Amino acid sequence: MPADPSAVLGTVPLFAHLPDAEIGALAQLVRERRFAKGAVILSQGGDGDALFLIQSGQIKVSIVAEDGREVILSVLGPGGFFGEMALIDDEPRSAHVIAMTDTVLLQLRREEFRARLRVSPELSISLLRELSRRLRRADDNIASLMLLDVNGRVAHLLLDLAREEGGEGGARITRRLTHEAIGQMVGASRETVSRTMRHLVLREVIAVTRKEITLKNPGALRLAAQQAP
Repeated sequence: MPADPSAVLGTVPLFAHLPDAEIGALAQLVRERRFAKGAVILSQGGDGDALFLIQSGQIKVSIVAEDGREVILSVLGPGGFFGEMALIDDEPRSAHVIAMTDTVLLQLRREEFRARLRVSPELSISLLRELSRRLRRADDNIASLMLLDVNGRVAHLLLDLAREEGGEGGARITRRLTHEAIGQMVGASRETVSRTMRHLVLREVIAVTRKEITLKNPGALRLAAQQAP
């Protein structure tokens, strides 16, 4: 049975604080889109005319350097969203978005979203709050890449991903990430990431299974990432 769009929207941080009536109005505007694993959902430089909300599955947001290297900006799962910048500034898409698994999305067209913004101060404030949060995260990630070694960058990424899934006390990462993907996110080779992850497991800082990564000693990760407790 298809998921109730209102229930899905209520799990998305962008909409989580909106009144039920506003979520219901937005639910009437979305349409479901399905993508197979490996499908290109959005292309860098393409027209930006919709916001996408992840109902199920996992996607990556990436850019490709002139030498062909892929840099992963983020990996998002259920409750995540992307494409919001193009709704505001009418500029082309700033990155590629690719399905890492079979994925179901809810699409909200730009003009319909803007129409809701005009009549909903709550939605406008929620959008500003989320854009501010993403800007702070981008600043934090840039500082991490510039100031930390590979161990610190991996620790920073693990803390960030766990926080996204479970809030400030989050200790589990359920998104499936290969060492190659982690390397593309922190600017390191797959081999270096593998050594770093193996070292963290041996020190019992993290535990890794096929389904998740558990942060067993977040304090050690914060120390490596130079983050306050």
